[in-house]
Amino acid sequence: MKIALPTREGRIDNHFGHCEMYTVFTVSENREIVGTETIPSPQGCGCKSNIASVLQAQGVVVMLAGNMGAGALNVLGNHGIQVVRGCSGEVKTVAEAWLKGELADSGVGCSHTHDDGHVCNH
Repeated sequence: MKIALPTREGRIDNHFGHCEMYTVFTVSENREIVGTETIPSPQGCGCKSNIASVLQAQGVVVMLAGNMGAGALNVLGNHGIQVVRGCSGEVKTVAEAWLKGELADSGVGCSHTHDDGHVCNH
């Protein structure tokens, strides 16, 4: 299994669509992290980018994120990626907490308007 986290300077980036990169952890059947890789973040809004298909192609099935709006949430869900919002902190610590069952989706998203005028609720 693989889990991804929007990352900036080793921590969960609170703004999913504008993160520096995605940290992807490979997890064993024993729920232990056995590998780490990073995927550069595409430019632009997360709900308008190809990141969901890229992550899906890499085998990612869970996204541990800070804030995320309905647009990105729907796109990831349509690609078979479960989203857990409300995460914060150092990415490996967050991933380990999720693996221990200590995290649940906050159900809270965010919304704002981009310079180009569209609102993607993230």
